[in-house]
Amino acid sequence: MLASGYGTNLQALLDDPVTRPWIALVVSDRDSAVALARAEAHGVATAIVDPARSADRPSFDAELLRVLRDADVGFVVLAGYLRLLGPEVVRAYEGRILNVHPSLLPAFPGASSVADALNWGAKVTGVTVHLVDEELDHGPILAQEAIAIADDDDWDSLEARVHAVEHRLLPAALRALVDGRVRIDGRRVRVLEVIGD
Repeated sequence: MLASGYGTNLQALLDDPVTRPWIALVVSDRDSAVALARAEAHGVATAIVDPARSADRPSFDAELLRVLRDADVGFVVLAGYLRLLGPEVVRAYEGRILNVHPSLLPAFPGASSVADALNWGAKVTGVTVHLVDEELDHGPILAQEAIAIADDDDWDSLEARVHAVEHRLLPAALRALVDGRVRIDGRRVRVLEVIGD
């Protein structure tokens, strides 16, 4: 898990009985990230890869990749990680990096999506879970869900509904990816349903 802030999506994965055992490491680019405390409270290892401690962007990417490889990480989940992954990291985990984003991509990419939707006067926004490529909020989409924007919504009220959807979609998408139920054909993604009792 890569997280820069409060870590509510991390908490959703920690609360899910299937995904919880899969979380081996939480990495942040900020030592003040609440996500680190959430991880520690659940006995999950943490690491800080601070860009200020790297000489340049390639050095930062190399250090992040070293930390992930040292922990024998198989899949990476971005949950409120406010940094674009470098090409070396993306290539090392191609098809195995998920991001959860608070809009219906390709609308409102970037770090201020909820505010952008409100400021634009959009009537609908939502949540997208997608595979990460080398572009910002761009990779193939695994799951999306629309959320209506009410006339009296403000950032707090809309963000709360966005979080509720993120906390449901992200664990389901991660389970599908790790279970090998994701089929990718260019930008089109098919998620196979679980068949059983």
